[in-house]
Amino acid sequence: MIDHVSVAVSDLARSGAFYDAVLAPLGLARLVTRDATIGFGKTYPEFWISLRTGLPAVPRATGVHICLRTRDEAGVRAFHAAALTLGGADAGGPGSRQAAMTTYYGAFVFDPDGNKIEAVTFPR
Repeated sequence: MIDHVSVAVSDLARSGAFYDAVLAPLGLARLVTRDATIGFGKTYPEFWISLRTGLPAVPRATGVHICLRTRDEAGVRAFHAAALTLGGADAGGPGSRQAAMTTYYGAFVFDPDGNKIEAVTFPR
């Protein structure tokens, strides 16, 4: 259904380092580096960051967030810890949550530009 997503960032080098560390526990790696974009994925770029010079911080009240799956709770915790270490902000620490149809384990962060990113795993 969705092939890839992209978020705008104000500092490509800073955000590249942030997402290198934050996405690694989810099994995503940097696959493409260009002058103004970086693509992360498993076999092809699924998550892109794109430089927008002069971009102000994204308001946290937009309601938009991107959720990425990982295999287990350890990946969720590592995602959250890496984000906080590299300039992200907590938007909901690792823990169990009730969704519309099932429970899941997830964590939410704001990246250095204010983009809301979630890591999630579903119990088996």
